Amino acid sequence: MAKSTRITPILLCGGSGTRLWPLSRRSYPKQFSALIGDESLFQASVRRLTGKGFARPVVVTGADFRFIVTQQMAEIGADPAAVLLEPAPRNTAPAVLAAVLHIAATDPGATVLIAPSDHVVRDVPAFHAAIATAAAAAAEGRIVTFGIRPDRPETGYGYLELDADGDGAIPLRRFVEKPDRATAEAMLADGRYLWNAGLFLARADTLIAAFEAHAPGLVDPVRRSVAGARADLGFLRLDEGAWAEAEDISIDYAVMERAPSLSVVPFDGGWSDLGGWETVWREMPRDGAGVAASGPVQALECRDTLLRSEAEGQVLIGLGLENMIAVAMPDAVLVAPMDRAQDLRLAVSALKAEGAKQATEFPKDHRPWGWFESLALGSRFQVKRIHVNPGAALSLQSHHHRAEHWIVVQGTAKVTVDGEVRLVSENQSVYIPLGAVHRMENPGKVPMVLIEVQTGTYLGEDDIVRYEDGYGRG
Repeated sequence: MAKSTRITPILLCGGSGTRLWPLSRRSYPKQFSALIGDESLFQASVRRLTGKGFARPVVVTGADFRFIVTQQMAEIGADPAAVLLEPAPRNTAPAVLAAVLHIAATDPGATVLIAPSDHVVRDVPAFHAAIATAAAAAAEGRIVTFGIRPDRPETGYGYLELDADGDGAIPLRRFVEKPDRATAEAMLADGRYLWNAGLFLARADTLIAAFEAHAPGLVDPVRRSVAGARADLGFLRLDEGAWAEAEDISIDYAVMERAPSLSVVPFDGGWSDLGGWETVWREMPRDGAGVAASGPVQALECRDTLLRSEAEGQVLIGLGLENMIAVAMPDAVLVAPMDRAQDLRLAVSALKAEGAKQATEFPKDHRPWGWFESLALGSRFQVKRIHVNPGAALSLQSHHHRAEHWIVVQGTAKVTVDGEVRLVSENQSVYIPLGAVHRMENPGKVPMVLIEVQTGTYLGEDDIVRYEDGYGRG
């Protein structure tokens, strides 16, 4: 991308992703999963907004995802300029404004690109060319959004109506809410309507002026939250009190739909927001019968169907399915007609009403040191698999209600129990009595995996007393 002034990406990395349940949940939303290809959507987003023409990105995310963000960036050799932590989700307008104010503090004239972190772009060079076109318009003080040339009458997207046909940065006439089928077909035939990709490019000072003009009530609390931010292990925690005063509102409603003279750069290089399982099916490779398969699955006499299994040691069989979605996780299975893909919120709401943890909690519990998953759970016991990253360590801790037995099955663990330190290798074990102060570490260069057997009267994750922690947790 031939630009002399580098563009600073602002990557929005929050959300719950319920439209892709059960793979995407509140505790581990879709951007961190490898839905298309071998890398996560977040990693793919970072890659296409890194390199020549781009400054290091600013990421806005929640505290629960902070270590996932930095780990996934480190895996692809990327380094953020800053990671801003939202005290609570407040939608996209406060998140964008916080990042823009942070950038403008050192460079008010910086060109910034606001981008979700969970989209797919197949033609990256064409995307970079569209960004370069938008940057020229942004240099003149315009706010530029990107419109995707539609190839079908999609009812799951909002639309942009152009003032004229053509290329380059075209004046925007209006935003259009998600249409019904007949309206979408009419807009597709018209040719002047594009899908709203939710991407915006402008100078930082231009965006701040737009917020001051069209969402003045947001500016003071977000500005105070940024001013009161505190550094925490390389992250920047926005001030919680001021943040709570900010309105929960999207940037489209707060600013973009009110601001005059927006411009649109059309783009048709293969974009998708992966907003539902139907769009995932469209983006995946499909066989001659239209079957998209991922993981240990078998399709027998199926057509236009998505089969996906994320359950280790479990095979998903589709027999005689047509226009269906079947997604298997270790703790939940989804089976639905393709045309009901946008209604998954109903399933998630039903699970929440029953208090089912599958509604929001991912089977693997990701932590800054790695992850764990429960393999078996009874009234007084639990069996876990624990994966500890190379060089990582759990906190020095004790438990009031449970004892633990650790069996190392891969790598070597450095174990501390009541001040005594020992190395535990594969096929060796160690017992942690109730109340003992203990820690496990991975001193090696490869992941360490152990099986933990807990026994006791209470096995909840909140039965932890921390004495030392390298990740700043209480």
